[in-house]
Amino acid sequence: MQKTLTSGERVVRCLIGEPVDHVPFGIGIGWAPWGETLNRWREETGKPDLDVAQELGFEASFMGAPVQLGFCPAFEHQVVRDEGDLVVYRDSRGILMRGRKDGGSIPEFMEYPVCSATDWARLKASRLNPDDPARWEGADWPAFRQQIKSLGAAVQVGTFPYGFFGTPRDLMGVEELSVGFYESPELIREIINHLATVWLSVYDQVSREVQIDHIHIWEDMSGRQGSLLSPAMTEEFMMPAYDRIAVFAREHGVRLVSVDTDGDCSELVPLMMKHGINMFFPFEVQAGNDVRAYRRQYPELGIVGGLDKRALAEGPEAIDREVARARDMVRDGRYLPAFDHLIPPDVSWVNFKYAAEKIREVCHSV
Repeated sequence: MQKTLTSGERVVRCLIGEPVDHVPFGIGIGWAPWGETLNRWREETGKPDLDVAQELGFEASFMGAPVQLGFCPAFEHQVVRDEGDLVVYRDSRGILMRGRKDGGSIPEFMEYPVCSATDWARLKASRLNPDDPARWEGADWPAFRQQIKSLGAAVQVGTFPYGFFGTPRDLMGVEELSVGFYESPELIREIINHLATVWLSVYDQVSREVQIDHIHIWEDMSGRQGSLLSPAMTEEFMMPAYDRIAVFAREHGVRLVSVDTDGDCSELVPLMMKHGINMFFPFEVQAGNDVRAYRRQYPELGIVGGLDKRALAEGPEAIDREVARARDMVRDGRYLPAFDHLIPPDVSWVNFKYAAEKIREVCHSV
């Protein structure tokens, strides 16, 4: 008799194509609401403390190891000036930005911490020491192991906002980084290589305490028009770091290595798969992604997402079309059904609940 799978084991096995008792339900960012959306749902349900995951029976998946991957120490959050409904502030990444006080929109990015090689050298020395014990000294490993066991979750390292394009962009800004690939290539290589050194040092420490199941890389490096960096330059600048991650994964028995990038990811999927990536999300439909086409082209790729979130605002008929897409993908395997990004505030609770119940049925149909 096959042993009962934990939630974490089920997720990993599903994505790498091993047999599961059912497809995991409610996994990924495609089931998470914006803050405004959650407020709407709490009003509509009359439940001011509505917990969406608990209400709809979402399953456990990954739990992030309690370590610090970013600046150590982080920048202090600092309000620079109050502008009425807006506020100018510096965040923990050292980025100066202007945003709404209620957090209801993407902020304006005004100034970044790295404007020169000198800035990078100073930041590297003061906040990016790979061996700084503060990166893991606050971790209560016995408690973490017990929590993993009680929830049945898989262990993940890597999270937002850490990646080999995503983090340099947060250091320099997208325009300066884009120019830097041409005008300061050695600086960009140094930044990417050092980030890999920092993260692999931390991952090695985690691996001494628990088995790592999943390494995640956040890039967010595509738009509707495709990748912000050409495949050739992605190969040249980023893939050496990906190769280091892949070697670590093989040596430590890590079964999943994933990338999160929005937009049209068709140029990146085949390239990154050659360098050890076996899972992608969220496959935004409005950027031209069709997960059924990806499945046909890349049968060994773990796919999460790819259901059009815009259908949730339209109603049952549109939702049923996405459910049919989910059913096709679940049938073919290595897929976790989810919408293609956070759920926006034009989605009613009634529609979201309808979609969740239909997709849960699909997950338990295998």
